[in-house]
Amino acid sequence: MKKIKWSYVYLVLVFALLYAPIFYLIFYSFNDGGTMNRFTGFTWDNYLSVFEDTRLLIIVLDTFMLAFLSSLLATLIGTFGAMAIYYTPKRKSRALLLGLNNILLVSPDVIIGASFLIFFTMVGAVIRGFSLGFFSVLLSHIAFSIPIVVLMVMPKLQEMNDSMIDAARDLGANNLQVIKNIVLPFLSPGIIAGYFMAFTYSLDDFAVTFFVTGNGFSTLSVEIYSRARQGISLEINALSTLVFLFSMVLVVGYYFISKEDTPKRSRKRDVEVAPLR
Repeated sequence: MKKIKWSYVYLVLVFALLYAPIFYLIFYSFNDGGTMNRFTGFTWDNYLSVFEDTRLLIIVLDTFMLAFLSSLLATLIGTFGAMAIYYTPKRKSRALLLGLNNILLVSPDVIIGASFLIFFTMVGAVIRGFSLGFFSVLLSHIAFSIPIVVLMVMPKLQEMNDSMIDAARDLGANNLQVIKNIVLPFLSPGIIAGYFMAFTYSLDDFAVTFFVTGNGFSTLSVEIYSRARQGISLEINALSTLVFLFSMVLVVGYYFISKEDTPKRSRKRDVEVAPLR
């Protein structure tokens, strides 16, 4: 019992340490003093300033549009990429592909961003009219999100019972039907988790975006960095609070969706497997 209690205490301390800076930022987003040195009074003016700043709202919308679009494309590519790796016949080739995928996960963002900058600069020299902007950032976010999706989907592929696929083929199902009716429904928890992970990485990425963004396009992380260099603004605190709350809503929504779908998937899987027994 003592070990369990100490483990809970340890977890509470870890989460308190992680969330303390966030709550400190949220607390001072309501400060009337204009600085984070001392709380002088409660106000909503910082939040009103956010909604009155048209340029900042456009950047927020661009950031979320970029995150949704890059996550969707990365999830699509990463899911079928994970399936291609899993069904690679040779074990050494499969291990090599997984190793290459993991290298992209552990590579520093600065190295990845500099590599993309060099690549897009070369592309701009070959293709007239191509310049750094929305599409360069979108392609970069898709590229570093694909390994995350592969990492989320691969364990579900390893858990899948291959006898279900063999039974479907024996009953006359083609490859498209097998993927649509058996493989993808079974992989849906990993696919959803991969999408949300890719969305999170895209939303808060700074290093890669800083290298590949152009003069006509900016994301929220780059904008916050540029404004922070000019001095502390509680408007950024208010904006960060809103983004944090939105992220929490997404996480809680994903939790309840996955919790409701788990019994349904279990019952459906039992019904599909029952005739095979």
